[in-house]
Parts: sequence; structure tokens; C-alpha cells
Amino acid sequence: MTARNTLIAPSILASDFSRLGDEVETVAKAGADWIHLDVMDGHFVPNITFGPPVIKSIRDRTDKVFDCHLMITPADPYLAAFADAGCDIITVHAEAGPHLHRSLQTIRNLGKKAGVSLNPSTPENVIEYVLDELDLVLLMTVNPGFGGQAFIPSVVEKVRRIKAMIGDRPIDIEIDGGVSPANAGELTAAGANVLVAGSAVFKGEGEEAYAKNIAAIRNSANG
Repeated sequence: MTARNTLIAPSILASDFSRLGDEVETVAKAGADWIHLDVMDGHFVPNITFGPPVIKSIRDRTDKVFDCHLMITPADPYLAAFADAGCDIITVHAEAGPHLHRSLQTIRNLGKKAGVSLNPSTPENVIEYVLDELDLVLLMTVNPGFGGQAFIPSVVEKVRRIKAMIGDRPIDIEIDGGVSPANAGELTAAGANVLVAGSAVFKGEGEEAYAKNIAAIRNSANG
């Protein structure tokens, strides 16, 4: 799997919100491949972050892929708004609604890439029947809702099982939660190719610090 380029997707949840547009621009220049957008509703997860207007306001700060992770329920009524705000990939949680296949079809019909996210305790077989509607699988390696949590190691085996399930389909496997240089290598070895990192990237301040942090994760992932 390491033959496939590892992508680093810094989560702006860990950035300085008082300078959000500048932070997006800086981390993009520092080597981010995607910009990860953690959307939380205070209902599906115990936190509230931001919605389509904030995303739209920063869309012109970079041409990087906007990778939108919806931790909201219901998600379907808001998919068009996030697409209109400029999200390139829209990921919904398998646990957040009763009609996963319909949600994924809706995202694709909006002209966006469709992803599904699984919480740590959710078995991977819930995506077995929607693989043909998927562009990305996002595995939570913490319980969703807050940044800065400790990585849950048991999810590494889950990555391997999902990689086997996907086979040769062109589906990205993304990891979100507690990613750092300490575990990036085992995650990519297991089959992941997109790594979300928040606090591990936004340590220090400015482009030089962010570039060093991104490089450390990338070097571990490709090692």
C-alpha cells in the first residue's frame, strides 16, 4: 500500500480559529495534501464546530482538496449546502442515519466524492453493501467529538480487514484520531493512505513549524 502516495490532511479543528483563513493558507503552503474539515453538531457528537458558511468563507484561501467529515445527524438535509460551500469529499457516518446507500448516492449526484466513516466500535461489515458507492472509508481511531484524544490501537487490525474487503477498488482509506509520527507507519503498513492529523500538525506556530510536523508524519508513514 505504501506504493500509493500517502496524503496528509491536517484538521483545522486544531488550528487557531481566530485566524482560520490564514491558518488554512499557511498549512497548505507547509505541505498539506488535503484540508480536513470536522463538522460537529452537538447532537451526534458532544461538540459543535462550524458549518457551510465558515467553509465557504475559507474556500478561496487554497485550491487544496476540502475533505469534509460530517459528524452530524441527520446528514442528508445538509449535503447540498456542504457541496455548495466548496467541499470536494463529503463523508457521512454509517451510524448517523438509516439510509447510508441513499446518502452516498446523493453526495455523488452532487458531483462530489462520497465517504463513509466508522466509529471505533462499529464493525466494518456495515460498508459491505455500499462499496460500489464509495470513494473513501474514514476510520475513527478515537471516539468522535473532540481533538487531542489518545489513539486506539485496536483499529489497526480493522484497517487491514477493510483493505482486504476493498480489494483493488480505488477507495481511499483515511484515519482520523491521534495520528502522529509514532503510529503513521503502522497505519500505512496496514493499508491506510490518508492520514488526518490535528494537534500533531498545528504544534508550534507558522509555516516552518507546520512543515516540520507534516514532514515528520509523512516520513514515518512512508518509512
